[in-house]
Amino acid sequence: MQVEITDTPEAGRWELLHDGELVGVVNYYADGGGVVVIPHVEVLPRLRGKGHSEPFLDQVLHHMDDQGLKVIPTCGYAAGYVR
Repeated sequence: MQVEITDTPEAGRWELLHDGELVGVVNYYADGGGVVVIPHVEVLPRLRGKGHSEPFLDQVLHHMDDQGLKVIPTCGYAAGYVR
């Protein structure tokens, strides 16, 4: 299975693709001054509980950190992960 994680800024989201199929998203928007808000994280219901969300969100957060961005997670899952 080929896994790809891509930033799609025009859609305001990171996408998780498995063999070219969109299976997860991390929505985000810039709140100004180097701050990014994450209001929603989701993977397809058939993949939930199988360990896909955590590594996906981890890679997204590392990328944002590498860019020097401050992240404010308003999504319950993302907020719990960041804590």
